[in-house]
Amino acid sequence: MKKTSLIFKGCLFLLFVTMFIVCGFYGTPTVLADEYSETPAPTSTEYSNTDVSEYPDNCDGLGYLPDYTKENLTDAEKRGRCTWYLWTGGNAKYYRDLAKRTHGGADLLKLINSKKHDERFKLYGAINDPGCEKATAPDEYGLLLDKCKDPLSTGVIGLRKFPNPNFDRAKWNPVEYAKNSQVEPPYVIGQSCAICHVALDPLNPPKDKEHPKWENLVAALGNQYIKENKFFDTSVADNSFIKQVLNSQKPGTSDTSRIATDHINNPNAINAIFNLGDRPKYPEVMKDGSTQDVNHILKDGADSTGVANASLRVYVNIGMCGDYWTSLHEPLLGRTPQKPFDIEKARKECKDWRETEARMADAETFLKGIKPMHLKDAPGGEEFLTKDEEVLKRGKLVFASTCAGCHSSKKPPAEIAADTEQAQKWYEESVLSSNFLDHNFLSDDQRYPVTLIGTNAARSLGTNATKGHIWDQFSSKTYKELPSPGTLTLYNPFDEKKPIEFKIPDGGLGYYRTPSLVSIWATAPLLHNNTLGLYNEDPSVKGRQEAYTDAMEKLLWPEKREGIISRTDRDTKLELPPGDPNPRFRLPVPKGTPVNLLASINIREAITSLNLGNLFQDLKPGGGIKGKLARVLLRANKSPDFVEDEGHYFGSNLPDEDKKALIEFVKTF
Repeated sequence: MKKTSLIFKGCLFLLFVTMFIVCGFYGTPTVLADEYSETPAPTSTEYSNTDVSEYPDNCDGLGYLPDYTKENLTDAEKRGRCTWYLWTGGNAKYYRDLAKRTHGGADLLKLINSKKHDERFKLYGAINDPGCEKATAPDEYGLLLDKCKDPLSTGVIGLRKFPNPNFDRAKWNPVEYAKNSQVEPPYVIGQSCAICHVALDPLNPPKDKEHPKWENLVAALGNQYIKENKFFDTSVADNSFIKQVLNSQKPGTSDTSRIATDHINNPNAINAIFNLGDRPKYPEVMKDGSTQDVNHILKDGADSTGVANASLRVYVNIGMCGDYWTSLHEPLLGRTPQKPFDIEKARKECKDWRETEARMADAETFLKGIKPMHLKDAPGGEEFLTKDEEVLKRGKLVFASTCAGCHSSKKPPAEIAADTEQAQKWYEESVLSSNFLDHNFLSDDQRYPVTLIGTNAARSLGTNATKGHIWDQFSSKTYKELPSPGTLTLYNPFDEKKPIEFKIPDGGLGYYRTPSLVSIWATAPLLHNNTLGLYNEDPSVKGRQEAYTDAMEKLLWPEKREGIISRTDRDTKLELPPGDPNPRFRLPVPKGTPVNLLASINIREAITSLNLGNLFQDLKPGGGIKGKLARVLLRANKSPDFVEDEGHYFGSNLPDEDKKALIEFVKTF
């Protein structure tokens, strides 16, 4: 029913994913050149971010965080909170290397220009650091960066600034740097988990979302307003197919398999984290044949060797141990086969791995202390809750009969569960009890076949955790031996009378784990890809309720859904190699083409094996993709599931009054 609660999932970088795509395809964004002044930089340190330190470093060298406002934290929780907000795992080096490798297109330093300070939320959904203010002049190096009381802050929550060890002041010129990415800047930028997970507080929303205070922020709700695609789409030509791919991405999502690519366009929601101490565990067979009780993490439950490994994999995925990681795959294009990331090798040879690993226990302790947020505790929240106890009781009974089997971590004993009638009675008593929501993860965290769930299959078909691929050692033997859940019958956008029959491969593909419903009232839109329901960019209590109600109505009344298929809105072109002024291959992509027809294939593999070049050469913009070409592309597609807001029709056959009562009850979670 919803997408919440996943440890360490979302700091899986929303920025760098998009940066690599755009710069990898289009080189240096020309819009950056005018951000640097031709006039000499100030010689004083009046505007220097390197020397300003009005806040004490209260995070053991990582920087500053204000006191936690809700309750007293233990020393371990304080350390874990510092890690969550501020620790980058040494990935600043990786991002600097990436900037040079992509000719300046993927340069985090160029993204934090203070010129955008007052509209970062509107433009990007990014959250401003409350301890920073807009720059009034360039700093000592001629860069226009926010003036921050924490010297390591960039002005954006989750992006951290460090001195560049390769910087040479004598060779520095800010204008030349804007043109030439090989010029070493004074700073390098890393990112922490906070970039995705820190969000505006539903229980204490800011008066001004562009300028929140610390008390308006929460650590792990997940930023459903972040616009990963917007960080770079202004630097991509309007007639580029890549811009269409970027525009198809929904706010609050990140395509975390875009760098170590699975050749599927599958952005997924950034999850909230609540009640982790109550999250179910299941026996999974490990690589060495032992069996361990572990959580199922990631949308498909692929991270299944324990919380510690899953957390560390996230840091790798955002650049930790970057030299080693990128040697195992070709980022973005994926022209060479992946090799598994070796955990023992990383532990032995990568200092950042060892230092990050030492921090994970405290980080987990901090996250386990995060409790649900209830609508009744929000300002004016009571006015959105029903006072009719009969409606609430009806909603509880509907939840018990329709939802609790998957969306509750409280389960009947085995002897009762085996009897359908007894189990139903048990669930009714459980849901009606006054403590049903206490210590309830509101998910069984089990994997279910997408053939049953019916939601868009793209995320479940990712291959990075399967045998022999990059995250092999982070998934259990149990996961890698899962059988195929069967064949999907999918809508064919080229011929409605001939549905697509797609046989899901075995080996772990084709499953989704049950998402948690904790605090669902604050986190709409719904589904794993954030496609279901109103996106209104309004973090107020009223705005969140409007989004929640719209999403729940579309969930339970499927006829209200839009049948979303992302299509190109103009004639575009896709060129290979990307960024080459004389590409060997140019494909016209006509207006109205489903974006994922091309965004979810390994196009180089397809060209080689299917001789697509002969098919494409006669294609004219505006002529449409159809006939043999469409059939060939569908066969080459890794996920030919084009409808994005489909599936999860459980409860859709209920009487209307039951649906309304269910919406009222779920609102109290």
